[in-house]
Amino acid sequence: MNEENQNIAPEDGGNKIARPQKIYLKDVSFESPQSPAIFTQGWKPSLDVEIDSQAQQIADDTYDVVLKITGTVTVEGNTAFLIEIHQAGIFVLKGFEPDRLKRVQNVFCLNTLYPYASAALSDLVTKGGFPSLILPPMNFAAIHDQRLQQKQAGSGEAANTQH
Repeated sequence: MNEENQNIAPEDGGNKIARPQKIYLKDVSFESPQSPAIFTQGWKPSLDVEIDSQAQQIADDTYDVVLKITGTVTVEGNTAFLIEIHQAGIFVLKGFEPDRLKRVQNVFCLNTLYPYASAALSDLVTKGGFPSLILPPMNFAAIHDQRLQQKQAGSGEAANTQH
């Protein structure tokens, strides 16, 4: 089992601590602009999903981390529904160097929040009258590493072009 999936919560003196304190739904939006007409069409949907996150320090060693998921489903070019979930959590994150802290926020915290966001999204879609929408598992460690590599590649290119 990799480190991001383990509970990093032991608290013996100077050890690293990563522990959720509160999980909550910060914002939610569901729109079905083509209803009721969309329910009379054949159901061959196209799904577009965007995932983003942010973290903000709210006290010493305490952070508010927000996972944002936006989904748009279209049928024959018409928007069936648009859904946005901001699933948040307050986490105690102690003993991490700045780079490692960023990784814990983008991997451990998002792995913790994702199942809640996915369940809320699926519930709203079903309540909106549409077939259940189950999001696939996400590898936040790979996403974080990829973004870090892209950022480093961009910095390297910028440094090379400034000579």
